[in-house]
This record gives sequence, structure tokens and C-alpha cells, in this order.
Amino acid sequence: MTALLASVRSSDEAFDAADAGAELIDLKEPAAGALGGVAIGDIAQIVRMLRARYAVRPISATIGDLPNDALDEMTARVLDVAATGVDYVKVGVTPGRGAFACLRHLASLPAAVVPVFLSDEGVDRELAMLAAQLGFVGIVFDTASKNGRTLFDCVDAEVLGSCIADARERGMMVAVAGSLGWGDLERILMLSPDIAGFRGALCDEHSGRGGRLDPRRVENWVRALHRGGGMGFSRAV
Repeated sequence: MTALLASVRSSDEAFDAADAGAELIDLKEPAAGALGGVAIGDIAQIVRMLRARYAVRPISATIGDLPNDALDEMTARVLDVAATGVDYVKVGVTPGRGAFACLRHLASLPAAVVPVFLSDEGVDRELAMLAAQLGFVGIVFDTASKNGRTLFDCVDAEVLGSCIADARERGMMVAVAGSLGWGDLERILMLSPDIAGFRGALCDEHSGRGGRLDPRRVENWVRALHRGGGMGFSRAV
């Protein structure tokens, strides 16, 4: 079974998503970029509120969009986000220059970092293999550009499938995201990642990822993803 990750920007959206069945709540500000960060104080408050009702519901949060070489700022943001009590801290890594050094640096930090590989130019299998070797709990394949192109428009599905298989052999979670919609459902089910992440597909169709999350859409996606037979998310929580 593939679990649903819902990216939310507020406590209201977080509770709507959780009540509608989202297995993982991801705190992100879509107006601030692909991995736009929610204010630290807001993250801490949302975490406290969610924990009061959903004690074991996993929560992740992004640190904002940073280049691979911004290691000092990346470190500060990772530690600040981790201190709010989230389960996972998501950090974007762009394949190419500085990516391997960035990944090694992230692995050294005292936090549960999940690298998000921004795969607009395709999947870097060597980078994914390094993430597994470094012991990250999971990896995400996503896109930086939110221009209508989905992850599957940007990557070779066979290579992505191989990366998912490699990660599973090493006990890592794998998530896919990147402007995914109903047209991508069958490919998601075929690849059967542990997690599929959404923002735009969960919002009102007229407003896109910047609009208000619609809990009915969350419910519909949860039902659709549960058609699959993947390894599921329970092993990680």
C-alpha cells in the first residue's frame, strides 16, 4: 500500500488532511517555492496541536529552497526545524554540482533528514545509491519547477523504478512527488512507492497548489492509493 503525504501550510489544513486520512502530514509553504518553509514558530505550534490529537501521525517539514553549496545555512535551518519536534526534516538536493558533498554533509547532521532529489533533469541513480549507503531513513523524488510538468514527465520510469527497488533492498522509505495528478495514478500504483506526496492535487481545482486544501480530495486520493500493494508506511512509524 502506498501512503499519502499531504503538504499543508497551516494548522487548519493539517487537521483537515489528518482527519481525511492522510498518513503523513508535511509542513510546507507553497507560495515560497517548491520546498518553501513554514515559519519555525508555526511549525512548532502545528506539531504540538497535531500531537494532541494524533500522537503517532508522522510529521515532516521542509527547510526552504537552498542551493547545494549553502551548507552553513542548511545546517542552521535543519537544526531549527528538527527542534520543533517533527519526525523528518526534508531538504532539497539538486543532482549535479555539489550534490554528493551536500548529501554527505546532511548525513552528518543530528537530525532525521530526508533528502528530496529535485529531478527536473532526470534521476541520478548514483546519488540515490549514495543516500542509501549513508543511512538516510528515506528519500523523495520531486521536481523544483511547478509549471505543469509532473515527475513522470521529467524522469525515466525504468530508472526511477530501479532506484525504488535499490532503496527497498537497503531498508529505506521512498516517496514520489512533483505535481502528480490523477493521470499519474496508474504509474504510481505500478511503481508502488512507500509514499506519494501531493499539494496541488489536494486543493481546489481552480486555485492549484496555492489554494486551500480540500479534505474530500484527500479522501479520494487515500482510497485510490490504497488500491496498490506496496510495502506500506507502517514500518517507518
